[in-house]
Amino acid sequence: MTTQITFIGAGNMAGAIIGGMIDSGMAPASITATSPSDAALEPVNERFGINTQTDNSTAVANADVVVLAVKPQIMRDVCEKMRDSIQHQRPLIISIAAGLDATTIDTWLGGGLAVVRCMPNTPSLVGCGASGLYANAAVSEQQRQTATQLMEAVGLVEWVEEERLLDAVTAVSGSAPAYFFLMFEAMEAAGVKLGLPAATARRLAIQTALGAARMAQQSEHDPATLKKNVMSPGGTTERAIEHMENAQLRKTIQDAMDACAHRAQEMGKELAGK
Repeated sequence: MTTQITFIGAGNMAGAIIGGMIDSGMAPASITATSPSDAALEPVNERFGINTQTDNSTAVANADVVVLAVKPQIMRDVCEKMRDSIQHQRPLIISIAAGLDATTIDTWLGGGLAVVRCMPNTPSLVGCGASGLYANAAVSEQQRQTATQLMEAVGLVEWVEEERLLDAVTAVSGSAPAYFFLMFEAMEAAGVKLGLPAATARRLAIQTALGAARMAQQSEHDPATLKKNVMSPGGTTERAIEHMENAQLRKTIQDAMDACAHRAQEMGKELAGK
């Protein structure tokens, strides 16, 4: 039997996951996406040839998996309006909405459901994402595997066994693409100051980051060892790293990630009305 998956919301992240699933071999006929207007559904329909629907309750009536891909601010209204259909079908719920905990989502949908929370990041849009997942007690092993397969269509998947750790995932990967974009900005500006054309500095910085990430991913060594291997005693790299260490770059990163995780906690309480 083919798994039927319905996406509530048809934005960029939903589109990325749908595209990854189809590239992985899933039949478009098994996928449905919803949006309040037909105009918003045209792009995914034309690109992927999937089913589309403007009525959420109808769209989830035969779904085995429902992916909640709407903004957190409207999630309660969306959930409560399709509660009866969800309770009748009792599918696996996968939420990619930041901040909202599994208990809140389950309550808004009527309770007693298998809920997986997922924290993806924007590189999922290019098939190179990193997602942290958490399952509530009602999720079966088969449903965990289904969620893993779904999110692996757009990148790496890591499960956490405590829901609070999704705030740490937000700091380490969810928000982290912006950290690297800031680094690219700074390196480009520094390259220009040293005399390079902006476009050249940008391309060199981005390609170097890509190469470094690939080396770190494929190497048997940890990042500390890889860093040391680039540094010759008394050389250029050692001098640059000394400046970064003296400027307390590690503390800046730690403080920034602490602030990120703390804000994730705050947002969860605000969105749930707690």
